[in-house]
Amino acid sequence: MTRQQAEARGRKAESLAAGWLRLHGWRILDRRARVPGGEVDLVARRGRTVAFVEVKQRASEDAAAWSLDQHRLRRVAVAAERLAPRYAGAGDDIRIDAIFIVPRRLPRHLANVWHG
Repeated sequence: MTRQQAEARGRKAESLAAGWLRLHGWRILDRRARVPGGEVDLVARRGRTVAFVEVKQRASEDAAAWSLDQHRLRRVAVAAERLAPRYAGAGDDIRIDAIFIVPRRLPRHLANVWHG
């Protein structure tokens, strides 16, 4: 797979995840939010909760879960910490979520995956 194909596949997975979140009452605030030291695929809000969401598309749910390791989560956590003042206000709950995109299955949304 070329870099361009991987990029297109990643954007499609992020669009599916964003649609899934919208169906469940979330508002998408940003996509691919970048800061020095990391990137967050989606930033979403529902009520007083702001979620920084990592999207993983793999051939199986196990493969998606294995791809979300501590190193990757740490990078998302660093980005979320730096981005939080931009998207969250006083009193908002902030968390890091993951969404797994697997062929022929509904997206799987895991809330609050980082406890570092």
